[in-house]
Amino acid sequence: MKNVKMSLAALGVGVLSLFAFTKADPGSIKGKITPGDAAAKIWVISKSDTTSADVTDGKFEIKDLKAGTYNIIVEAKAPYKSIGKEGITVADSPVDVGEIKLAKQ
Repeated sequence: MKNVKMSLAALGVGVLSLFAFTKADPGSIKGKITPGDAAAKIWVISKSDTTSADVTDGKFEIKDLKAGTYNIIVEAKAPYKSIGKEGITVADSPVDVGEIKLAKQ
C-alpha cells in the first residue's frame, strides 16, 4: 500500500511538472509601421493591462499577452500623427495587424 501511495505521488509530481513548462499566455500582436522611422513606441491597452514595445525598422511585436481584446496606440515622432487601432482580439496565436500608415500632421 505504501508503494502505491509513493507511485501515485511521483506520478502527480510528474504530471504537474509538464504543466510548469507550458506557456500560459501565448498570444501576441505584431505589425509594421510605415514610414519605418516614424514611430517611437507601440502601446497595447486592455481592460486590465497596459504594455509597450519599441519599433525597430518599422516592425513591432508584443508577446506574452493574455487572451482578450486590446487597443493599440502608435506613438509617432514629429512630424507624424499618433494613431490608434481598436478591438484587436488575442487568443492563443500571433495576431498580425498588418501595415499601419502614419500621416503627417
